[in-house]
Amino acid sequence: MVKGAAKVTIKKYANRRLYDTESSSYITLDRLAAMIREGRDFEVVDAKSGEDITHQVLTQIIVDEESRGSTMLPVNFLRQLIGLYGGQMQGAVPTYLEAAMDAFQKNQQAMAGAFGQNMFADLAKRNMAMFEEAASAMTGKKAQAPAQNDGPADELAKLKAELAALQAKVDKLGK
Repeated sequence: MVKGAAKVTIKKYANRRLYDTESSSYITLDRLAAMIREGRDFEVVDAKSGEDITHQVLTQIIVDEESRGSTMLPVNFLRQLIGLYGGQMQGAVPTYLEAAMDAFQKNQQAMAGAFGQNMFADLAKRNMAMFEEAASAMTGKKAQAPAQNDGPADELAKLKAELAALQAKVDKLGK
């Protein structure tokens, strides 16, 4: 969750409506899911008793997501999880799962950092450079570094010329 942001209190009423005390408005489970994705921290309390029911509401969000077809939890995992209820390991499972999810998020962030924000743009540039090298090897011309101020039309013209040269080379080889 976002560090430093105040925890929002959500009150759940007997009619199953959720009231956001920060925005002074009723919200849905979908809005709570969006708040989680935004990194917002909140707690859900029963409006009458004041009991913390955050766990039950978060579980309901997962059930709703899974029932919509956004299945993320494999059946085998669910069976194993249910099998652990009431067993000797029940107390250790939450700590283990939390540590596993923390490790997963760290790995996800490391992967994002390794590939950078413009992973696909960088990949396209590398592919274009390899194509140009291959084209120059086939035509026997030395690849030139593209000028920085070339516009898309100039680049397109160069590619067309290279493609025509490649086609001529292929035609020559075919005869």
